[in-house]
Amino acid sequence: MRFATRQLQRHGQAVLAPVLIALMLLLDAMAVCPALHELIHHDAGKPDHECAVTMFAHGQVDSVSIEVPVVTPQVFVFALPQVEISVFSPAIENLPAGRAPPVPSSNS
Repeated sequence: MRFATRQLQRHGQAVLAPVLIALMLLLDAMAVCPALHELIHHDAGKPDHECAVTMFAHGQVDSVSIEVPVVTPQVFVFALPQVEISVFSPAIENLPAGRAPPVPSSNS
């Protein structure tokens, strides 16, 4: 029994949402098109006629507005300065063993 109730609730919500959306779209279409409204109510053209369509057309429907706070994560970026150290190194250390830098020769 509980399984059937849970299945009905789950499927009922999935069916109810599109039905309610279709109902709101139908009310909006009938509010815009008086001929469509008169197909449902034959007295729709009378000034004392009141129904959900006329209330919707005249803006007499209250809607709920919900303010949802947007939470943005704070990201802290730490930028450390790049430190460069220069050390003098003579070229002799970079040469293979037994080699020396070239010596300028003089042709005199």
